[in-house]
Formats: sequence, structure tokens, C-alpha cells
Amino acid sequence: MLGKLTGFDDTIVAVATAPGLGAIAVIRLSGKEAFPICNTLFPGKDLLQQASHTLHFGSLTHRGKVIDEVVVSLYKGPRSYTGEDVIEISCHGSPYIQQQIIEATIAEGARLAKPGEFTQRAFLNGKLDLTQAESVADLIASNSAASHQTAMQQMRGGFSKELHTLREQLITFSALIELELDFSQEDVEFADRTRLYELVTNATTTIRHLIDSFRMGNVIKNGVNTAIVGKPNAGKSTLLNTLLNENRAIVSDIAGTTRDTIEEVLNIDGILFRLIDTAGIRDSADTIETIGVQKTMEKIREAGVVVYLFDVNELSAEDIRQQVASFEADNINFLLVGNKTDVTGEAATRAKFDGLPILFISAKNHEHIQDLKDKLVQKVMTGDINTEDTIITNTRHHIALQEVLQSLLDVKNGMDNGLPGDLLALDIRRALHYLGEITGEVTNEDRLDYIFSKFCIGK
Repeated sequence: MLGKLTGFDDTIVAVATAPGLGAIAVIRLSGKEAFPICNTLFPGKDLLQQASHTLHFGSLTHRGKVIDEVVVSLYKGPRSYTGEDVIEISCHGSPYIQQQIIEATIAEGARLAKPGEFTQRAFLNGKLDLTQAESVADLIASNSAASHQTAMQQMRGGFSKELHTLREQLITFSALIELELDFSQEDVEFADRTRLYELVTNATTTIRHLIDSFRMGNVIKNGVNTAIVGKPNAGKSTLLNTLLNENRAIVSDIAGTTRDTIEEVLNIDGILFRLIDTAGIRDSADTIETIGVQKTMEKIREAGVVVYLFDVNELSAEDIRQQVASFEADNINFLLVGNKTDVTGEAATRAKFDGLPILFISAKNHEHIQDLKDKLVQKVMTGDINTEDTIITNTRHHIALQEVLQSLLDVKNGMDNGLPGDLLALDIRRALHYLGEITGEVTNEDRLDYIFSKFCIGK
């Protein structure tokens, strides 16, 4: 485990609840002076003599002035979130009261915590590994069922256990191979090459699966940019309003009504789709509309999914084939949606576009909208990854896993080509290094400061 870094012998304090006015606020202290500091502010009871994991009600005072009536929660280290002595003061949610309590604790010897410093101390004291610590920030930021589930799974150590098991096995083989070097004159093998090859093969499959999960992890964590595009009057704004169940975009029979992009978020089965209603694609002499069309083309290139919406009464099957060819040439992930089937009837429409992968809807009459939502989810939840698996959502982990994979492939190629043990050991050590970087067993102070600086203050 990482040795204790400098600058963590003092006591820190911060508001642990969301900023602003509220019924209750929680102020958290952590460090060896947490109990003595609070003891001076809580005259009704000697906190130093109280048992851990107990609650105490009373007045909080400073220099003869009562600040508030509070509940003080005691957590003696190492049985606390940070592994240190921790006190949480639950007070009334007035920002003025919060500030008064913070100032009182600082006057008695605490200092303001930096972003993520409580969780950083939990990591340094061995309460969490680095992947679990990072998942705390993801859990706080989770805004859908899927992102919450993924963060909870990582915080409970699902990802860490997989990596820890692999790392322990590789360490064992690395040690045996390096032991062979001490007996090079005897030409002996302590490390069973067959077992090592099998381990590396299985590990390569596991690591590839984790790397492949990053695409879905990115979708779960950040949502999917979904551009609704098509010609003017195809019904794009009507579709947006129908999906959102509100009149978000202006709907008109006049072509070119949408001049700029309109963006809204829709949660479908735990996945956030960032819907973008774009200007209709056509040649126009109108300067403002032309700018809108240019923005539409930009959104198409940036989108994770493009919903190409068209009026089934206006376009032909050949028009759609040309559009499909254009999307495929640009490697665009698209979904064909034929709108306004209520005009000529769905049966006649299907016959007109027979053989094309089109979902037919009537945005105006809300027909087949649920089918469209299901198709959108299918578009991003491809492959054999599902939300019950360990899913990678962190770019840092993704980059390190790619390095691990390359190292394992080098080990495998080395054994195929009969490389000596000392060269195999180098590649195994490289894989171990990057596995350790993910969990925090190999890191440095600057990297930790960067990672935890992205947390909110008070966590």
C-alpha cells in the first residue's frame, strides 16, 4: 500500500451538505484534533469520554456566544470514513450558522478542507482503493439508474476485486520467473509456462472485455448526444415535444422555423439522451437559416446517434437509400425514422419503403414513440456488455487498461517465440505497474492531488 504522504497531520473541516439554504446542514471534521476542537465548542458534555458511533444533542458555543443547537456525531478512527477521528455537526441549514461554526472550528485549530480531501484521506489510510475513491465522485454525480448502479458497483469493490486477483497471480509468476534468474546456471524453471500462458490468455480476455465496456460506460456516465435531423417540415420539433411530453420547440407549417439547435435531456431506461432539435437541412438564401444548417452538420458529426427523421409523403425510397449511403460513408451511427404515417396510412407507407430499415411513426399522434425509445436504447447498448457487468467509466482506467493489455500481449508473444525469463519478467512488471496505477498501489502525490481536486469540497 502507498506510504503516507505529507501534509495530512492536521485537522480539516468543511460543509458536507449542498451549499445554500436548507433545513439541516452537516459540517464534517477529520483529524487527530477533531475531538479536542469540538470539545471546546460543546460545553454540555465531554466528547473525549464518549463512545464512538454515538449522537449527542446540545448547544454549540464559541467565546461565550451560543451559535446553534446541534447534534454531534462521533466516529473514532479507524472506524470512520477517513480512518481518522471524525466528527459531524448537524446544525440548522442557515448559511450564516454554517459559516459561524466553520469559523469557530478554524479559530480552535482546524483548517478548511480542499476538494476531495476527506476521500483522499480515506484512500491514504487504506479505507478505499483509488478506483473506489473515484467512484465516490461518480456516485455523487450520478443522474440516472444506470450511472448510480455502476458507481455503486465500483465503490463496493467489484472492479478492484477483478484487478486484485489478476495482479496477485501475475506477481506470483513474476517472482518465480525472477527466482529462476538466480539459478540460471542450473537451467531450471520454477514458473510453469503452461499455467502462465493460460493465465495470460484468460487475463487478456478479461481486460479486453473491460476495455470494450468503456463505450457503454461513457454512455452511462455522460449520456448520448442524439441529433434529430432531416429536411424542413419533417416534424423534428413535433418529435422533440412528443418525446419530452411538453411543448419545448415551436411547431409550425412554415419551413425553416427552427433556426438554432434546441437541446433537452431525456432519460430512457436509465440512459440519458441529450436530444438536439436541429435546423432543417436544405439550401437557403436566408443568412440566419444557413448558419442554422451549418450548426446542424456540426451536430451530426458530434452526435453519438443521429435520428434521421423524414416525411414519408415527401421522400422516395431512392432518396432514403442515398441518405443511408451518405451516413455509412461518414461512419455515422444513425436511425431512420419515417414520420407522418397518419396521412396515407401505415400499410401503404411500409409498401413504399419495403426492404429499408425504417421505423415508422406519427409524432403528431404519438404512434410508435415507445418503439422509437426502445430503438434508441438498442443503438447504444450494443455488444455483449450489460449493466450487471463491471463497466469502465473512467478515462484514466481505460488508458491504463490498454497499457495492461499490450503488456499481456507482449508476454504471450514472448512465450510463443521462446523469449528468456528475464524479458518475460519485464513485460509482466509493466502490466503490474499499470494495474497498480488503476488501484492506487502505484501513484504519486501530484497525481493524487489532481484526481481528488475534481471532487466536491466536503467529500
